[in-house]
This record gives sequence, C-alpha cells and structure tokens, in this order.
Amino acid sequence: MFELQPILSSVKKLAGQTLWYGIPTIASRFLGYLMNMALPFIFKQPEKTADLTQVYAIVPFLTILFTYGMETAFFRFYADKDKTSLFSTLSISVIVSTILFSLGLYFLSPFIVSAAGLQEHPEYITWMIVILFFDTLSTLPFAVLRQENRPRKYAFVRIAGIVINILAVILCLGILPSYVLHHPQSFIASIFNEKIGIGYYIIGNMCGAFVTWLLLWSEWKQVKLKFDFGLWKEVMKYSYPLIIVGLGGMINDMLSRLVYQHVVDVPQEQAKHELGVFANIYRIAVLITIMIQAFRMAAEPFFFKQAKEENAQKTYARVMKFFVLACCFMFLGIGLYLDVLKWIITLKSKSWGEGMNVVLLLAMGNIFLGIYYNLSIWYRLTNKNLYGAAITIGGAVITIVINILLIPKFHYLGAAIATFTCYLFMMIASYILGQKYYPVPYARKKLIAYLVMVVLIVLAQRVVVSFYSPLWFSVLSGTALFAMFAYFVMRVERKELQRLPFIGKYISGH
Repeated sequence: MFELQPILSSVKKLAGQTLWYGIPTIASRFLGYLMNMALPFIFKQPEKTADLTQVYAIVPFLTILFTYGMETAFFRFYADKDKTSLFSTLSISVIVSTILFSLGLYFLSPFIVSAAGLQEHPEYITWMIVILFFDTLSTLPFAVLRQENRPRKYAFVRIAGIVINILAVILCLGILPSYVLHHPQSFIASIFNEKIGIGYYIIGNMCGAFVTWLLLWSEWKQVKLKFDFGLWKEVMKYSYPLIIVGLGGMINDMLSRLVYQHVVDVPQEQAKHELGVFANIYRIAVLITIMIQAFRMAAEPFFFKQAKEENAQKTYARVMKFFVLACCFMFLGIGLYLDVLKWIITLKSKSWGEGMNVVLLLAMGNIFLGIYYNLSIWYRLTNKNLYGAAITIGGAVITIVINILLIPKFHYLGAAIATFTCYLFMMIASYILGQKYYPVPYARKKLIAYLVMVVLIVLAQRVVVSFYSPLWFSVLSGTALFAMFAYFVMRVERKELQRLPFIGKYISGH
C-alpha cells in the first residue's frame, strides 16, 4: 500500500497553484473572450469578421516558431542548471531570433497577404508582426514568474495587458467615432481613421502586448550578457521536437479556420460569411480551453517538480481524474445551456446562430485535447519528445485530410469532425505509448464512464427540447440535470473531494 497523504498533499498544492495562476489566466482570457464574443453585437454580418479570424489563425503558428520550445525547456532545465546562466542564455537566444524572424516576416509580408487573402487589409500583417515581437519577448519573463511562484505579479501583468487591449478597442470603436462625428475639426479627427473598423481589435492587441512587455522589464533586467553555447545546444536538442509538436498542435487547432474559406465550395462572400460564423461557434466550444490553459499554467512546472517524488505516477492519475471531472462540468455548462448561448449571440442578427449544432462536437474534441495535454507528460519527463512530435504529426495529417475532404461537402460539420477525430486519435495514441514507456495508473474506466454520462445527459436534453422548446424550459431542465450530475459525482467521489481545498469543507462525510 502506498501512502495516500503525500499524493493528496501534492494534488492540493496543484489545486492551489491552479487557482493562483488560473484566476488571472481565466480573468484575462475571459475578458478577451468576451471582447471576441462581442463581435456579433458590433457587426451584424459575420463576413465582416473573416479577415480578423484569418489573422488570428496565422498568429499561433508563428508563435510556435518564434518561441521554439524555450518556455518548456526553461522548466525542464531549471532544477539542473545554473539559473542565471540558463535564463540569460535562453533570453539572448530569444531576443536575437525574434528580431531576425520579425524582419524576415516583414519582407515576406506581401506573400503572406496574398496567400491569406488579405489584399483588402495588408496592414494587418504588419500589426501582427508587432504583436508577435512583444508577445515572444514576454514568454521567458512569464516563465520566471511561474517558476519562482510569484503569482501576484503574474496576475497583475496578465490582467493589465488584456485591460489595456480592451480599453483601446472600446476607445477606437465605441468612443472616438462619436467624438469625431461631433468634432470634425479636432486634432483627433485628423488622425483617427474610422475605416480601420475591426482592425482596431488588432491595434488594441498591439497596445496590450507592448504594455505587458514593459511591465516585465524588471525580469528582463536580470539577463546577463553571458551566452553558454554548450547549454544552448543541449536545450535546443531537447526543444526542437517541441517545435514539431507545437506546429502540429496548431494545425490541429487552427487549420479549419485558416483554410475554411479557401476550400469550401461557395462564392467568396458566402465563404467569408461562413468563416465568420464558424469562428464564433468555435469560440463557444473553446470555453473549455480557458480552464485547460489555467490548469496548464500551474501544471507544467508542477509536473516537472513532482517527477522526482516517490508516488509521482499516482499523483498524476489523481490530477487527471479531477481534471476530467472539471471538463465534464464545463461540457454540461455549454451543452445544457446551448439555447441560452444561441439566444445571446443572435440578438443582433439571426445569421450568427448558424451551425450551433456542431458546438458539442467541438467541445468534446477540446476535452480530448485537454486530456492529451495531461497524458503528454510521459514524453516530456522521459525526454522522448520525438514521440510527441510523431503523435502530433499523425493528428495533423488527420486534420488536413478530413478538412479538405469534408469542409466542401459538410461545411461547419466537416471542420468539427476533423477537430473531434484528430484529438481523439492523439489522446488514444498518447495513452497507449505512455503506458508503455511511463505507466500511470489512470482510472480509465471511471473517466470514460463520466465522459459518456455527460454526453448522454446533454443529448437527452437536446432531444427533449426539440419537442418542447421554450427557453425557460431549456434553462430549467438544464439546471436540474446539471445539479443531478453534481450530486452523483459528490456521492461517488465524496472521500477524495473532502480532502480538496475550499470545496472539501462543504461536503458531508455521511
């Protein structure tokens, strides 16, 4: 028998860290999410947002290249190397490469504009480069804050950046147009360009990225002009497979939005319309990824620290169980209140509600992605990152093939099937290989049962509301089913839930 208390103590610690890093991450991501979800209230026609969607489908791919696994490598080598030398070497590498990559992108921008179909707004690419520049330079300082357990500053900087972003957008889209209309001879009227329109979303992002970088200046001052070439080679050997993993992951996550309007078999205006709608549908589904991102902020350094403990695998198994339960509640929150979400986004125009039938497929696909992220710790800890790259490439092939084959025929549904199938494959492949090279005693049957249960609950409610569809009934039935599942989980997991921080004291021991 193994000692349960050290494992539970580790899970509690991770839960506390997830809250510390999760609250600012959730707050900042949710504020940004709300700003994006405001698009249906600002622009009546979804096609107006297509070019913005296209730009933000490109950014994640380039972010992987700009950062090339340095963040994960920093956590991996932090305990074994001289901390000052590690941070300085990696920082100098990132500074030099960021400057070179930014210049290269600037000279290639005409080609990118043409390939992405952004001829009407070529300036978007220049603004995108600026965002990438400052976001990349903020990566390692954020990693330092996480590694050194400095969540207060982490929270402040994260939230400050997104608040500046939002304020800039509100100023440019909500306040200045009216001011310029009533003060046409003012200095602001001479410099404000109302035609930029939705482009002010990108300008707001630029402002937020710059302010974030400024607020991390004290971390940058720790960089010494000392470059350890031997250490750099060792880090690059570890991190280069992570570039493949990252790029493959972005293909799986973003490809459907990147290629949608180029492969769907409809006129260009209709393609832009569908892309705008699909991007909005995807935003609803990825509410789950906000929680995944919050978890990741705390989990990445935690997993590496925990690896040396005697009961590490058992700790990982318990972390997985609580993670899957959290995802189940998120899935229910989306699925059971889907009619409410549809009502909200269609207040300005009914066209924004098209394709809502694929939200559940996308949401479950993103749960598989979260589970895969948890499972992937095996190849990071065993230095078998090439296996992770192979899994991700396999997922990318699936994504590419299904998107090309199904989007022309099934439109939104084809893209959703690609996402679901890709992440299902990656999750299963990582589990099988992980159990071979780094066995973790996951409660597989119980976790599958929970996932199947929430899917059946949501499908049952969707069938019922298809026959009787008042919004009040949908909300009431959804709330009742949500409460029933919560009660069931509380009964099944009572003993372990009692040991968790915060919620444990509210659960009866009888």
